[in-house]
Amino acid sequence: MTGDAKENGDIKFGFKTPAGEVMGEMIMKVKSLIPGKKVEWKCVGGPEEWLGTDITYDLTQQDEYTIVLFGHRNWKEEVEFMGHCSMKWATFLLSLRSYVETGKGKPSPNDLKIDNWN
Repeated sequence: MTGDAKENGDIKFGFKTPAGEVMGEMIMKVKSLIPGKKVEWKCVGGPEEWLGTDITYDLTQQDEYTIVLFGHRNWKEEVEFMGHCSMKWATFLLSLRSYVETGKGKPSPNDLKIDNWN
C-alpha cells in the first residue's frame, strides 16, 4: 500500500501474481479516520464495480477482544463479482488477524485461493 493514509488522503493497493505481475490496483479516498474506532474509504479507482463503493472498518473492544465490523457497501448492483469480493475480503481479514496475533499473515499473492480468477 502506498499513499497518504490520513483523512482526505488517497491510498493505493493492489494484487500481484507470484511472478510480480500486477493483476489489479485500487485507489481509495480516506473519508474518515478515528484511531482505534473507525476507518472509512471511498473507492475512486479500480474495478468498475467498485467505483463509488464504501469500505468501512468499525472497531470495538469486548473484553480482551477487538471486534472488527467490516463492510463493503453501496455497490451499484449485485453482480457475481460482489460475492467473490466478499469471500476474498474474508480471507484477507483472517490473514490480518493472523498477522496481528502471530506476526505471520498470508497477503497476496500468497493468500488463500478461492477460485481461478486470480
